[in-house]
Amino acid sequence: MKLPEEGSLLRIFIGEAHKYKGKPLYEWIVMQAREYGLAGATVLRGMMGFGAHSVIKTSKILRLSEDMPVIIELVDVEDKLHDFLSTIEFAISEGLATYEKANIIFYRASNS
Repeated sequence: MKLPEEGSLLRIFIGEAHKYKGKPLYEWIVMQAREYGLAGATVLRGMMGFGAHSVIKTSKILRLSEDMPVIIELVDVEDKLHDFLSTIEFAISEGLATYEKANIIFYRASNS
């Protein structure tokens, strides 16, 4: 797959404990992104954060949270990301989604 030099980045911020049909929501989103044919997806687990409820989530041992922040980063062209988000948004009951322009330097896989 070839990506243009000017792409986009979709970030979806949710909680690690969020589920869809009994499966972790972040996992379901990544699998949907793969089926949709997006260029790439990465899930990052945060060490600390808060969202719309202003509840601090932290990995500090005295205040260990079972619902750490999770960021799903998806890269492709803007139109495809917008279309993808419209197909999965119903499953995200709480969280945040952002778009930003991304300059694609390279996108390649090894030949093996």
